[in-house]
Amino acid sequence: MNRKPVAIKDIAGKILEELPQGVLLTTKTADQVNTMTIGWGTLGIEWNKPIFAAYIREGRFTRALLDQHPVFTVNIPAERTAEVRKIVGRCGSCSGRDVDKIADTGLTLVDGEKVDVPAVKELPLTLECKVVFRQRQDISAIDDKFDHFYPQDKDSTASGANRDAHIAYYGEIVDAYMLED
Repeated sequence: MNRKPVAIKDIAGKILEELPQGVLLTTKTADQVNTMTIGWGTLGIEWNKPIFAAYIREGRFTRALLDQHPVFTVNIPAERTAEVRKIVGRCGSCSGRDVDKIADTGLTLVDGEKVDVPAVKELPLTLECKVVFRQRQDISAIDDKFDHFYPQDKDSTASGANRDAHIAYYGEIVDAYMLED
């Protein structure tokens, strides 16, 4: 598998276009690779470094993995095909605590170039990120018009639950490329 380097400034629009439709965030610990669908994130410059900030709810399995090993990849589709929609849908509807989503969706993992977390062939535009900062959001400081994103009547560990605050993981983008056959 070849990697075609890409400049963040050249792909920023593509990332921001695809993110609300769902992209994958992939993590790894010594014994497990997990991926989850994310639809929220930010792309920018902080500390003079390119940063992708991912927002992961406190009760998510991915949060536990990121806290153990603060490195991740963001996997973005080259085009939004039926296969991509199926992968993103499945990876956003179950927990890695209960399901091996990599095997379940038949994803093809490709070793990372600068991090030890893999890229995903089926979503080939890849950002490799190392967490440089994390911070829990203070729900009480968020404008009331966003309360519906944090209903307090759901179990926080259930798939689709959303009562928990997010933890913002600021990942320095250490590599960006398109996987090619």
